[in-house]
Amino acid sequence: MKATIEQIQEQYKRLIKTVPLSLERSLMNEINWDAKLIGIKGARGVGKTTLLLQYIKKNHSKNLHKTLYLSLDSIWFAENSLLDLADDFSNQGGKYLFLDEVHKYKNWSQELKNIYDSYPDLKVVFTGSSLLDILNARADLSRRALVYTMQGLSFREYMQLKTSIALPFYSLNDILNHHEEISIEITENVKPLVYFSEYLKHGYYPYYFELPDLYYLRINEITNMILEIELPLLRGVEINYIHRIKQLLFIISQSVPFVPNVTKLSEKIGIQRGTLLAYFHYLDEVKLTKNLFKEAGGISKLQKPLKVYLENTNLMYAISYENINWGTLRETFFANQLSFHHQVQYSVKGDFLVDEKYIFEIGGKTKNMNQIEGLKNVYIAADEIEYGWKSKIPLWLFGFMY
Repeated sequence: MKATIEQIQEQYKRLIKTVPLSLERSLMNEINWDAKLIGIKGARGVGKTTLLLQYIKKNHSKNLHKTLYLSLDSIWFAENSLLDLADDFSNQGGKYLFLDEVHKYKNWSQELKNIYDSYPDLKVVFTGSSLLDILNARADLSRRALVYTMQGLSFREYMQLKTSIALPFYSLNDILNHHEEISIEITENVKPLVYFSEYLKHGYYPYYFELPDLYYLRINEITNMILEIELPLLRGVEINYIHRIKQLLFIISQSVPFVPNVTKLSEKIGIQRGTLLAYFHYLDEVKLTKNLFKEAGGISKLQKPLKVYLENTNLMYAISYENINWGTLRETFFANQLSFHHQVQYSVKGDFLVDEKYIFEIGGKTKNMNQIEGLKNVYIAADEIEYGWKSKIPLWLFGFMY
């Protein structure tokens, strides 16, 4: 066992050497790394593994013998348990255990609970699928683990990678009240509109910078893995039905945006209403779509969404490159960037209701208040402008919120 642990450490030390530090994600500074048990959830490809390795490299490079990183899909677990790993590592003086892809390990929640209770000096950070259900897992970790969600690159983070210029992020309140000054401050150093259309096409998933020519191929591969592996594994969807979920995803990608007609759809795809609504729910859970409702919370998986967008604009290009609607593209960008830290809902007037308070209309530079005139707390998020005026705010600026 001891030699095996040492081999694992040697493998991950090689990973540490190669991990880039060119971009520190904003989530890095939001996580309370002093907590005893930390969970990081997120869709495939958003950078969870890189975040772990960057943190180790920046904070533990002088005591790597006290840290250990391992993905739980490792063949090592064919003959060993997670508890075996923790026990042996702790006995050797280990202090920090970083576990990737915990959802691929059958009894992850129970064994993490046991590690938490049995090894008081061991700190554990784990990552998992966006489907990871900490609260309803077999062993309730919600009282023990601090859980964070990770999203793909913001527009700000993408620009920072492209330009090597450090750019601040702003709260929604900052943007609504001070967008004119903020826009001037940002554009003194960089021209956002030069990079905005690039970001919409290929700026969301960090692996674009590794093999840009294969970017959309990789998005489609990851999408298939989510649908064919994670949904059956974590939601019990029968593999024979996955092609119908793919069909639904393609239909959504062709729409401007998608307003579900459940009766017609269930006939077209050949499934019952309840099953179809569950599929909508699963696609939102795995971060392939963004479903909008009127209600603020407690959404049932059998509740019909009023509008459905793809989760991010890069998915639009990957799934339906020749059928891009610019209006839907703008709305998808806005919903994606805002929903990370804010509640985004369907709005009868305007395009979106944010935090049950602010109404937003999304459009181009000529967009005006006609459709939302007379309402309180209303704003226009306008594309193709560098600077805003009063309630008209540059759309790109909403990409500076994380």
